Amino acid sequence: MKIAVNTQHLLKDKLEGIGWFAHETLRRITKQHPEHEFLFIFDRPWHESFIYSDNITPVKTTLPSRHPFLWKWHYDVDIPAFLKKHKPDVFFSPDGWMPLNTDVPVVDVIHDINFIHRPEDFPYLHRKYYQHYFPKFAKKAKRIVTVSEYSKNDIARNLNIEPDKIDVSHNGCNSVYTPASKDVQHEIRKKFTDGNPFFIYVGSRNPRKNIKGMLDAFETFKANDRHNFKFVFVGDPMWGKSYLNDTIRKMKYKNDLVFTGRLSTDALQMVLGSAEALVLASFSEGFGIPVIEAMHCDVPVICSNTASLPEVAGEAALYVEPTSTKSITKAFYTIANNPETKANLIKKGQKQREKFNWDFTAEKVWNSILSATK
Repeated sequence: MKIAVNTQHLLKDKLEGIGWFAHETLRRITKQHPEHEFLFIFDRPWHESFIYSDNITPVKTTLPSRHPFLWKWHYDVDIPAFLKKHKPDVFFSPDGWMPLNTDVPVVDVIHDINFIHRPEDFPYLHRKYYQHYFPKFAKKAKRIVTVSEYSKNDIARNLNIEPDKIDVSHNGCNSVYTPASKDVQHEIRKKFTDGNPFFIYVGSRNPRKNIKGMLDAFETFKANDRHNFKFVFVGDPMWGKSYLNDTIRKMKYKNDLVFTGRLSTDALQMVLGSAEALVLASFSEGFGIPVIEAMHCDVPVICSNTASLPEVAGEAALYVEPTSTKSITKAFYTIANNPETKANLIKKGQKQREKFNWDFTAEKVWNSILSATK
């Protein structure tokens, strides 16, 4: 079987959630199925680390696909021409984008539909593209894969797709994420927070992540903080926005905030493993990979009681109402002052994390690919 794959999110040292999904599933699938041929379609020069096995042939399209106008060219012209030339049995897209003008069966991974629920968080042209094309992609695809039961139901309901057409393949966790030693914790806290304990947020600073809500709650918490907590933010601003600048400038405890920018996976493991708790008080999540990463690092989780997060965190989290500063503040106090609760969350996280594994994910994705060829 010949399988064409959209690999535009396989970017060296720049893997985000979708990129990690593509990387972890494809490196397993290609190695486990040497009898099949895989055509990896990149939109820019590729890095050899993504050519996982001898049965992969990488190719590059004419233009990079990094803007709504270029997306249209890429999926209306470049990809269809490639598929017509190479005649694959199936096209697999780990990131949701796909051509509409092809007869090749498509397995399309739609991670979430936040462009419907929070359109204001997207630049104008991106929002219009997503709202116009992704419902068409969902209709056209032979099979849809998504990363949570929540997203499956959300896609089925809002895009009018039969649930039987949608397969759930949960995200997994990179094996790098393990508990940090006491020595590592000491060094990380010395480096980033002057030796003080800290909460951590991992991800982009997109408005739907509710960074402002977390900052407001932290400001309230700090007024009675006996342990001199800091709050570490790992990740880059989304879309280059600086909408948080006014909030931060007005904060009394702004000097207790630490912004690291993007970290390598190895560095993130050490920083995350040294935190008192991960905080993910998002308004909306299709999955929430940092929750699983924190659990693998034996770090307690504070997360929203909305969207996919209860499905992912199970009983192993302190749940908050994302629109309530009081709710998030209370969770900060609980972690800071109740070691028994913290220990219990860690224990529950050790059990919950076993439900999510990239091997499971890859197997389910492969089954979806096979289903699309029947």
